[in-house]
Amino acid sequence: MLHLPTLRVTGRQVRADVAYTHAVPQARRTGHTVAVGVDWGLNTLLCAGTLRLDSDGRITALGAGGQFRAAGVLAKQHRLRRLSERLHAKADQYVRLTDGRPDEHLTGKHEVLRDEIHRVSERRANLNQALAWAGARWAVDQAIAAAATVIYVEDLRSMEAKGMGATLNTRLSQQVRGKIVDRMRHLAAEAGVAVVTAPARNTSKHCPQCLTPLQHRKAPDQPTVAGWKWAICPNQSCRWQADRDHGAWRRIAARGLTHQAKTVTDRSSGQMMIRSVVDTLEASAVITRTSRGDRSKTGPTRRHTSRPTPRRRRAPSPTRPHGRAGKRPEGHAPTDRRLPRAAHRHQSVNTISTPTTGHRPRGAALGAGFHLHAHATPPRWETIPETKSDSGSLS
Repeated sequence: MLHLPTLRVTGRQVRADVAYTHAVPQARRTGHTVAVGVDWGLNTLLCAGTLRLDSDGRITALGAGGQFRAAGVLAKQHRLRRLSERLHAKADQYVRLTDGRPDEHLTGKHEVLRDEIHRVSERRANLNQALAWAGARWAVDQAIAAAATVIYVEDLRSMEAKGMGATLNTRLSQQVRGKIVDRMRHLAAEAGVAVVTAPARNTSKHCPQCLTPLQHRKAPDQPTVAGWKWAICPNQSCRWQADRDHGAWRRIAARGLTHQAKTVTDRSSGQMMIRSVVDTLEASAVITRTSRGDRSKTGPTRRHTSRPTPRRRRAPSPTRPHGRAGKRPEGHAPTDRRLPRAAHRHQSVNTISTPTTGHRPRGAALGAGFHLHAHATPPRWETIPETKSDSGSLS
């Protein structure tokens, strides 16, 4: 259904913006069997994966999950923030120097600074908008690829920036999580996928398979980098281990599936949310480990016949050509031309670079583009088989 157009004057042209409305499937509050859980991170902005609720009440994981890493974009955002703070400090100094007295020289410098502050603010706003749409589009694509009907997101009220130091508080306050959730609701509504916020209490603290408090260690692929990204379950019968963000999205999705009967719609905003956690339901919000086949030896090894030796070629070998050039052995590279340099072993068409020495977004610090520093796992849930939930692999 078309609506009345809005006229805009652009230069010497008059443009008409015609808005339209189309019907979309109604998102359900309950009755979900496949859900996508989304966890927030600092450098790994989003970490998501899919869980399935079976008819017998068991919850199993589909795949190992994916990540939306935007460390390079956030580094560029922090650089623009520091630049804006310096420009504001200079502008305030010019205001103090003039102190109401007319000074053409300082007034001209102040106007130049105000124009530069406006340009930096627009760059920061455009970067935040692009990051919000890219993150929301990635999360919704994960749900569409997995045929999920709901996306459970960590409640943003638990992400308050306080008590973590000045640097970390500033980084948390500069995140665009609220914009990402708004864009996520907008894109998910078109596909009929519900977006529900769930409480984030102890999502990174407890094991997703047995609810035992986890032990955090250094990441095994980064032994020289201090941190607590890797989580290990101390329960000897479980021994689940993976990145703590992967454990968090499993807990969020499992909590949402078991508490979906508690989903309510806020009257003021119309958003779906789970307000509190029920202890009895939380005890059953565990991911069932997939059964492993018994590979123990029960009998003698079957005897295999040895491969027969291939017969020698009966035809005579070709005669050797005259001259110094001989026949090049098969499988060797030719020596008359230089081979192209091989690609980096971490890069291919559908994957991204994952260095083992830590992410150093040099390009972002130098002002490179957006897409060079926003790395996302492609949506491939429908093409991969169901994997063990205790594999602990990273995408």
